[in-house]
Amino acid sequence: MSTGMGKVTCELSISLDGYSAGLDQTEERPFGDDGGDGWGDRLHAWYVEDPEVHRAEHDRMMTAKAFIMGRNMFGPVRGEWDRQWKGWWGDNPPYHGPVFVLTHHPREPQPMDGGTTFHFVTDGIEAAMKRAREAAGGGDISVHGGASTVNQYLAAGMIDELRLHIVPMTLGGGTRLFDGVPRLNLEQVGSRAAGTVTHLTYNVLR
Repeated sequence: MSTGMGKVTCELSISLDGYSAGLDQTEERPFGDDGGDGWGDRLHAWYVEDPEVHRAEHDRMMTAKAFIMGRNMFGPVRGEWDRQWKGWWGDNPPYHGPVFVLTHHPREPQPMDGGTTFHFVTDGIEAAMKRAREAAGGGDISVHGGASTVNQYLAAGMIDELRLHIVPMTLGGGTRLFDGVPRLNLEQVGSRAAGTVTHLTYNVLR
C-alpha cells in the first residue's frame, strides 16, 4: 500500500469449502443453491439475523469511500443492457458512495438515493481501481465481490486486507474464492466467532 493511499479491502461471505455462491444461480436465487429456501438464505443469514451481534462487521463494511464489484454481483442481466436493472438493493443501496461495476458493456452512471452512484467500467480491473482511488480521495476502497472479482484483484496483488465471513457449511461447487490465485502469504489480524459465522481478517503480505 502506497503512502497517502487508503487500504484496499475485500468483504466476502463464504462456505467452509470456500464458495461465495453455489450452483444453479438464478435471478430468484443469486447465490445459487446454498441449502436454504431463498435469497442467499444460509450464506448471508448472519448479515440479517441479529444486526447487533454483527454491528462491528456491518459498520466496518461501509467505511470505505469507494467500492468495486463484478457485474454478476450487481445483477443478473447478461450481455447488452437490455433492461434497466438498478441492483439488488432497492432505491437506497447501502453503499452511500461511488460503486464501480466491472462489465464488458457500456452504460451511463446510475445515481440512486442516499448518495450511491453505480459507474460501469469497461476497460478492466486496473481502470476500475484507478477510478476508485480518485473517488476515494485517500480513503479505503472495498472490493465487494463476488469471488471471481476478488480473485482477479488478489492475483494482481491489489488487495491489502481480506475480510472473510465463514459460514459452517459446505457447498461442493459454485464460485470459489482463491481459484486461479497464486500462493498468498497472509497474516491473521482478527478472528471472532459469532453464532452462525466466524469473522476473519487477514493482512495480505507482499
